[in-house]
Amino acid sequence: MSDDGERLVVHVGGEMDVDRAPMLRNALSAAITRPGGPGEIVVDLAYLSFCDSSGLNALIEALHTAQEHGKQLSLRAPQPQFLRLLDLTGADTLFTITDA
Repeated sequence: MSDDGERLVVHVGGEMDVDRAPMLRNALSAAITRPGGPGEIVVDLAYLSFCDSSGLNALIEALHTAQEHGKQLSLRAPQPQFLRLLDLTGADTLFTITDA
């Protein structure tokens, strides 16, 4: 994670599956709900090689939590496999996705 005060970048890599999704869910929840925390959370997916539905659900839950707390959550540099997952599930319309 890197934090510049206004924006927190959470770097996610490797495989995000049922075993690792709870760790992501907890880390994002803590970042979003931290008193005085940043208004923007960027989830950097540049090094995420695989994500299943449990990882996607963790991200969707984080997005809803961010919205409830008046914060922005976006995804950065997702890989083709993750983009396919978003498209297949219809979740591609939920997230702001950036390249950088």
